[in-house]
Amino acid sequence: MVVFVALVLALLSQVVCKVLVTKCTLSEPVPILHKYYQSGDLIIAGIISQIYIFSKSITFEKPPSPEFLDEQIHFSASWTYRASLELLSKRDKYVPNYKCERQNNPLAVIGGPSSNVCVHMATVLCNYKIPQVIYASAPVLNNKTHAVFFHSMFPSGTLQYMGIARLLRHFKWTWIGVLSDDNDNTEKFVENELSVFTDHSICFEFVHIFPKMTFSSNIDQLVVKGGETLHIINASTANVMVMHGEIHTVALLRTMLFQAEFEDKPMKPKIWIMTAQMDFTSYPFQREWDLGFVHGALSFSVHAKEMLGFRKFLQMRIPTSETEDGFIKDFWKVAFQCTLPNTAADATDEEICTGEEKLETLPGSVFEMSMTGHSYSIYNAVYAVAHAVHAMYASQLQPRATADRVKPNLIPQPWQLHQFLRRVSFNNSAGERVSFTQNEALRGGFDIHNWVTFPNKSFLRFKVGQFEPKKSMDNGLTIREGAIVWPSSFNQSRPLSACNDNCHSGYSKTKAKIEGKPFCCYDCIKCSEGKISDQKDMDYCFQCPEDQYPNNNQDSCIPRIISFLSYEEPLGITLAVFALLFSFLTVLVLGIFIKHQDTPIVKANNRDLTYTLLVSLLLSFLCIFLFIGQPEKLKCLLQQSAFGTVFSLAVSCVLAKTIMVVLAFMATKPGSKMRKWVGKRLTNSIVLSSSFIQATICVVWLATSPPFPDFDRHSTPGETVLQCNEGSVIMFYCVLGFMSFLAVISFTVAFLARKLPDSFNEAKFITFSMLIFCSVWLSFVPSYLSTKGKYMVAVEVFSILATSAGLLIFIFSPKCYIILMRPELNKRGQIVRQKY
Repeated sequence: MVVFVALVLALLSQVVCKVLVTKCTLSEPVPILHKYYQSGDLIIAGIISQIYIFSKSITFEKPPSPEFLDEQIHFSASWTYRASLELLSKRDKYVPNYKCERQNNPLAVIGGPSSNVCVHMATVLCNYKIPQVIYASAPVLNNKTHAVFFHSMFPSGTLQYMGIARLLRHFKWTWIGVLSDDNDNTEKFVENELSVFTDHSICFEFVHIFPKMTFSSNIDQLVVKGGETLHIINASTANVMVMHGEIHTVALLRTMLFQAEFEDKPMKPKIWIMTAQMDFTSYPFQREWDLGFVHGALSFSVHAKEMLGFRKFLQMRIPTSETEDGFIKDFWKVAFQCTLPNTAADATDEEICTGEEKLETLPGSVFEMSMTGHSYSIYNAVYAVAHAVHAMYASQLQPRATADRVKPNLIPQPWQLHQFLRRVSFNNSAGERVSFTQNEALRGGFDIHNWVTFPNKSFLRFKVGQFEPKKSMDNGLTIREGAIVWPSSFNQSRPLSACNDNCHSGYSKTKAKIEGKPFCCYDCIKCSEGKISDQKDMDYCFQCPEDQYPNNNQDSCIPRIISFLSYEEPLGITLAVFALLFSFLTVLVLGIFIKHQDTPIVKANNRDLTYTLLVSLLLSFLCIFLFIGQPEKLKCLLQQSAFGTVFSLAVSCVLAKTIMVVLAFMATKPGSKMRKWVGKRLTNSIVLSSSFIQATICVVWLATSPPFPDFDRHSTPGETVLQCNEGSVIMFYCVLGFMSFLAVISFTVAFLARKLPDSFNEAKFITFSMLIFCSVWLSFVPSYLSTKGKYMVAVEVFSILATSAGLLIFIFSPKCYIILMRPELNKRGQIVRQKY
C-alpha cells in the first residue's frame, strides 16, 4: 500500500515555485531519509520513499497550453477536480470512479497552497473519506462534514490575526487600511476576524476587496477596478496596509502597482503587512519589474526552521535527471530563460539550457533557496502522514481483543487513517515537535519576517520576531525592532500610522469621541497644572513623584529643592540678627533697671513686674531661633507652645501694669475701698492665672495633636518646603486667640486710663504698645494664610519681633531715657509733679 501526495507538491522546498507555470512535483526523497534507515526504522523510510516516488505520476506528457497556464495560475476548479479524480484512477490512466488496480490506491492527500484548491479537492475526495492534510489556511466549507477529513498544517487563523493586531499595537499603528483578495475566505475574514483588530483599539480607514485577475476576459473591467483600488490606496492617510490573501496575491498586487507606474501615477510608500497564507510568487512577465514596494514589509509565516541537507538537495536538482517530472523542465526553461535540448524550440534563437545552471544564482523573486513556511509545512505534512501510516500498520500487527480490530490480512482503508492522524506526534529532523490540536490544526505559532530588496531584483527575508500565543511575555509577541529595515521613504525609521498626529509630550488624548470620526481618532489637550506626560499619545497625564515637580513644558519631572527658613539665606540671617539685637537691648534694659532698682522711677513701676516683663520679652526674642533652621521634632514641639506661653506671660504683665495704674488712681480717692486690692497679690494673681491658662492650652495641644516636621510639596512650585505642621490648627488659633484676648483687655484698660494724672501716665505708653500689638497680629492672620512655604514662617517671626520690640521700646525707652539721660528727674518729688 502506498500513500499518495497529490496536487501542488513543489520541490518540497517551495510550495509554488516563484515563477507560476504549472503544478510542481517532487523528484526524489530528501537526503535526510538516511536517518531512518540508519536507525532501523525501515517502515517509516519505506513509506516516505513511496510517497515521493509515486508523486511523479501526476505529470503531463506535453507542455501546458496558454489556456491551461491561465487556469493553473488561478488554481481553477476544473483542473483541481481532474487532478483529484486522477488519484482514484489507475496509474497513467484516467478512468473516473473505477478502481482499476489494488496497488496504487491513495490513503491520504496533501493539498494546497490555495484554500480554493482544498475546497475543490474536498468535493471529490471527501466522498471517498480520504484524509486531506492541507498546508493552506482552513477553507470555508459549506458542507460541514468535509471538515472532518481535513488535517491542517496551518495554525489557527484567528491566532494569526491576533498576532497581527498585537504587532500593530506594539508599533502603535492604530489607523490602517485592509486589502483582501476576492476568494471564498474573504467574507469570513471580514465578518469574523476584523473584530480582533477592533478589540485592540485599531480602526480601519478602509476595507477593500480588490478584483480577481484573469487574462482571458474582462481586461477592461479589470483595469478599471485595479485603478479604483490604486486610488483608494494612494488617497489613504494610513501608512500601514494589512494584506489578506493567498499564494498568488503578491503577483496580483505587483500587477496593480505596475499599472500605476505605467500610468505615471506614483504610489505613496506604505508598510505592507502580509498574512502567512501569502508568499512571494510572480508571473514570468513580472521578472524585471521593480520590487521596491515590498522593501520594509512585514510578513507572518508558519514557523519554520532550516533543514539539514535541504540546500544541498536543491543544488542537486537538474532537469535532465528527471524522467517523469514534467514540471522541472518547464520551470527550468522559464527560470533560466533557455530552451532544453531535443525540443521543438531548438530551431529558435533561444539559448540552449546546459542543465548545469545553478538554482542559487536565481534572484529571490524567481526562486528562494531557504526553507519557507509553506515548504516547512509540506515537509511536516509528509512525515505526519508517514508516521500515521506507520502507526496504522503497527496497530494491525498487535493482538487486540476488541471485535472491531483490523485483521492483518486486510488492506487498510483511507477512513481508518483519520484516528492515527489526529494522534500523530513526533519530533522532526529540526528537533521540533509536530502535533495537532483538537480542531485538527497544527500546534504552533508564527514567525515574523522583514523583507529587504536589492537593486538586482532580488530580496531577502529576515526573521525579526515571532508570535507564540502560549507565551505570557508581551502577550506572546516578541519582536527585535532594532533589526527591522524600514523603507527609505520613511527615513529608515518606524513610520507613524494613526488617525491624527501624535499628541506630544505634555499633552494627553481626549477621552471624548470625536463626532463623525472612528473611535481611534482623538484631540490633544494640555496636561492640567501639576501633571505631566513624558511620552507621545498618552491616554492620561500623571503626577510627578512627591520629591519632583513638572517642568514648564510639563513633559518631565525635575527634582524639588528642599526649602526652609535657614541661616544661609538673607532673610533668615536678617531675622536672626534682629532677634539678637533686640535680645541684647532687652538684657541691657534689664541690667539698667537692676542697677537702678532703688531709684524712684523703678520702684514706681512695680520692680518685680518689670523684671518679669523684661525676662518674658527676652525669651520671646530667643524663641525666634526655634523658627529658623531645619525643622526638627523638638523644635516643632517648642515653637508655638514656648512662644505662646512666654508671650502670654509678657502680655499678662502689661495687663497687670495697666490694671494697677487704674486701681492706684482710684485708691488715692478719700474713703476708697480699692486700697486693699493694690499690691503684689493682685499683680501676681493676674500674671499667674493668665500664664496658667495659656500653658494649659499648650499642654492640651501637645498631648492631643502635637506639631511635627512635615513636607509641603504643593504650596511652592519646584520646592519641597520643610516646615513644622501645627498638628491641630484649632489649637494654634486658640493660643493666638488667648494672647489677643489679653492684648485687647490691656489696650482697652490702658486707653481708658490714658488721661489720668501725670503720675500715672505709663498708661499712655502701654496704650500705644498695645495698639502696635493688635495692629500687627490683626494683619498677621491674612498674611499668614496668604503666604506659602518658608515665607509663612518668616511672617510669624516678623510678627513676634514687631510686637515684642513694640513692648520693649514704647514701655521702657522713656524710663531708660530718664534713668540714663535725666537723672535729676528720677526723684520722688519730680515723679509726682513732672510728666516723663
